[in-house]
Amino acid sequence: MIANQKIGIILANLGTPDAPTSSAISRYLWKFLTDPRVVDLSPYKWYPLLKAVILPLRSKRIAKNYQAIWTEQGSPLLAISRQQKDALQAYLNKQNIDAQVEIAMTYGNPSMQSAVKNLLKNKVERIIVLPLYPQYSSTTTGALFDAFAHALKEERGMVPFDFIHSYHVDENYINALANSIKARLKPDEFLLFSYHGIPLRYENMGDYYREHCKQTTLAIVDKLGLTENQWGITFQSRFGREEWLQPYTDKFLQNAASQGIHKIAVICPGFSVDCLETIEEIDEENRENFLTNGGQFYQYIPALNAEPQHIEMMGKLLLAKIFPSLKE
Repeated sequence: MIANQKIGIILANLGTPDAPTSSAISRYLWKFLTDPRVVDLSPYKWYPLLKAVILPLRSKRIAKNYQAIWTEQGSPLLAISRQQKDALQAYLNKQNIDAQVEIAMTYGNPSMQSAVKNLLKNKVERIIVLPLYPQYSSTTTGALFDAFAHALKEERGMVPFDFIHSYHVDENYINALANSIKARLKPDEFLLFSYHGIPLRYENMGDYYREHCKQTTLAIVDKLGLTENQWGITFQSRFGREEWLQPYTDKFLQNAASQGIHKIAVICPGFSVDCLETIEEIDEENRENFLTNGGQFYQYIPALNAEPQHIEMMGKLLLAKIFPSLKE
């Protein structure tokens, strides 16, 4: 690749409501839950149930949770994503890379369409999409690729592009997580790796997300030198009645003290940005779940967010795409 090309970078994530209100959350969830990558049920059966029952009830409940964590800059996911964008732009500038960084969400705003249009308007010669999902899943990375492809469909002047598929065992990613854990984990704490779940049926259909989660976990465990009885892996945030990947995080924490685990630290390596699922579900709801069932000490180890080592990791992933011969 020619070093002086203008590169467009899309820093992509799942999405967020525009406001902590029931109506805004309902609009967001409609886009999210009608994506067949996420829920593959027949629209004829699923849409009426979603519109008449699930959205009214769920939006009202989730609105209270969002209101508790909302910031002046918007949702935590959006506020931190903006910090990541600015920090990554500064990193690439220091590397003398002519790049323009944009944020894009699979659902909600800033949209993938707006990111692509902004880059093409500014005459980028190549686009690199960095989904902030270290572990591949059809429900996340796959859905994001669909959004990117749909955005390109609307453009006549398509430019060459790269799409970073996953980075679940990237050395810089593993080191960043290991260092974050080392700085916080106490010697007598059990370390729980909690990943967002997917329906077990999706795995049976070919989604290899669980294997990526295991590989990430084992790489970190090896880096930290933990023994088998010092860590565990679970899956959170299940929805609906069908079976999802197990063990479930909430069930594990509910029974942990009875298994002799009284002090625990939870990290969510699949989340590159703290959001409702980590702040409310893991740091609040599951903290209470653990402590009210015999646990003595609980801490949530934050996502890497806009930490310098995280930004450097992103930058090196991108540099490896910009300069394929570059060895890090």
